[in-house]
Amino acid sequence: MSNDTEIPDLPTEITPQSKDFGRWYIDVVRRAELADYSPVKGCMVIRPYGYAIWELMQQGLDRRFKATGHVNAYFPLFIPKSLLMKESEHVEGFAPQVAWVTKGGTEELDEPLVVRPTSETIIGTMYAKWVQSWRDLPILINQWANVVRWEKVTRLFLRTTEFLWQEGHTAHETAEEAQEETLRMLAVYKDFAETDLAMPVVDGQKTESEKFAGAERTYSIEALMRDGRALQAGTSHYLGQNFARGFEIKFQARDKSVQYVYTTSWGVSTRMIGGVIMTHGDECGLILPPKVAPYQVVIVPISRGNWKETVLPKAQEIRDTLTARGVRVMLDDRDSQTPGWKFNEWELRGVPLRLEIGPKDLEKSQVVLARRDTREKSFVPMDGLAAKIEELLKEIQKALFDRAVKYREEHTSETDSYDEFRQIMDGRPGFVISPWCGSAECEAQIKTETQATIRNIPFVSRKPEGKRCVKCNGDAVAHAWFAKSY
Repeated sequence: MSNDTEIPDLPTEITPQSKDFGRWYIDVVRRAELADYSPVKGCMVIRPYGYAIWELMQQGLDRRFKATGHVNAYFPLFIPKSLLMKESEHVEGFAPQVAWVTKGGTEELDEPLVVRPTSETIIGTMYAKWVQSWRDLPILINQWANVVRWEKVTRLFLRTTEFLWQEGHTAHETAEEAQEETLRMLAVYKDFAETDLAMPVVDGQKTESEKFAGAERTYSIEALMRDGRALQAGTSHYLGQNFARGFEIKFQARDKSVQYVYTTSWGVSTRMIGGVIMTHGDECGLILPPKVAPYQVVIVPISRGNWKETVLPKAQEIRDTLTARGVRVMLDDRDSQTPGWKFNEWELRGVPLRLEIGPKDLEKSQVVLARRDTREKSFVPMDGLAAKIEELLKEIQKALFDRAVKYREEHTSETDSYDEFRQIMDGRPGFVISPWCGSAECEAQIKTETQATIRNIPFVSRKPEGKRCVKCNGDAVAHAWFAKSY
């Protein structure tokens, strides 16, 4: 996203990925009508097609949250300055990104308000009022909201001044229970990313320098985009008693003693839409996984002869049959555009499956199905058509995930040599696995010299027995996954 207030013209063609991946991404977002620039610096307008994807993501996540015992609530957009200042590490971490409100109408406010960058402080204040006894725990609350972080460099969906997200905030009786919750929600994110978005992720723990401000431990899921850069797709934080002490969230324990609760927070945002675009898209535009595609099937009648009396009724019948079975269908019966134009348009917008039907198909009692992921076309009989389409949608969902896994495997390297590490990072590197000593200084030097950061230490990472740090040659404590990132 440009920081200019002047909104650039809509692109007429999509820049090839191979020429300029960043330009390709913006072209696709705008041409597919997912989002557009707004007159407000750093903020975007999410258009209906993009918002429909977000709604499907919300549904997939919300269903999982409720299945794990969470409920939704809503907390204020504005946070008093005094609350933000209660947790010093948290304040320091967010200070550069905070937006302030100092006037209400024409009057100066007695106390400045923060436009929420995240809600730990306001929620912690409320939990202190609600929690008296161990019987009040756990509190398992999520909210769907917008947040504001004053970003210097922005890009549609990936990093904007205002964005949409969910943030879960829970309070627990014991450290073990809170830690279990933290990892449970990370697993929920991983399942959602891989099952619904067909986006494979690496789950693991962030380093001390990369953890959330005020957290004891931060965990993340990291995905690899088709330009070799990583995307942090979701985070889950074990906050220990840091916020509980800052906000006096205390309870009478089972042994009658007074103790502080243990808290967690976790969130994913609309940047996941950017992740889907960059994981699956190709030179022709979007490729959407069926589970989050606003339209899973587009029906294009071939407008020849008296098609409105012959072809169109059959197309409407197919639409109604598929809709009754829960398939999301668009019947594009516009007179204003040719079938060829429609093919290109819906291909650009990533609809998983195109159904073509014309006079000759009616005679043969068949349709043409075209897959967006492979562009494979097949003639399919009308008899059993709905079942065949449902089967194909499942195949496409799986094929997209398998293709993304294959890409990640092909773009994951392992090296103990810093010279080789730097050579790999000079191109489109992907993930690079290297032994690391645990030193923040080494981590910072690597970032300065290569732009690569430690994305996380995966849970499945093997012990680096006998290995030396890729940077300083000291004893390694972990195999870290490095990458350039968004």
